[in-house]
This record gives sequence, structure tokens and C-alpha cells, in this order.
Amino acid sequence: MAERTGHRAAPAHTHPGEVPVQAALAALADPVRLRLVRELAGSADWTRSCGSFDVPVGKAALSHHFAVLRGAGLVEQRDEGPRRVNRLRREEFDTRFPGLLALVLREA
Repeated sequence: MAERTGHRAAPAHTHPGEVPVQAALAALADPVRLRLVRELAGSADWTRSCGSFDVPVGKAALSHHFAVLRGAGLVEQRDEGPRRVNRLRREEFDTRFPGLLALVLREA
């Protein structure tokens, strides 16, 4: 059961070792999620709150995109006061899918 922190439940995370390649590819195929991953890759761990991303979707859609990324083992989130901050699970994801993240992070 997810730990309760403040007014909302802590996010549930999937370990990359439990993720099928199809789920990882599907998570990375969406342009908004790819943008989130690329921005996280260029940021220090735990420095980006969910609201700090300039993406063309509303709050509910953004929450959904982060849930998909968590479910694919790409992102870990934690609450710090009223903010939910993020980190890219690069090392863990690279262990599960060597080279995949490097490929998708390259500019087109």
C-alpha cells in the first residue's frame, strides 16, 4: 500500500526490472512523455517539480503522463511539502534496457 504523505497518497513505483520492453517503448513513444524524460535527463535528481515542465497539456493529463513513466520504471517521484519532485531512473533503467535510454535521448 502506498505511504500517505500529507494530503495525497505517495506515488506507486514500478522497478525497471519488472517492466516488459513493450511497456518501456510505449511510454517513450509519446511526444509529451519523451519531452519529460529528456528534460529530466538534463536536470539534477529531485530538482524538477511536476509543475516546472513546459508541456502542452493540462494538470490531469500531466499526472497521467507521469503515472505512465512511473509504471514503465523511468521516473521516481517523491513529495517535498506541497511539491512532487522527480528523478529519472537512468541507472536502473539502463541496467534493464542497456542503451535504450541513450538512443531515445539523442536529438533527432
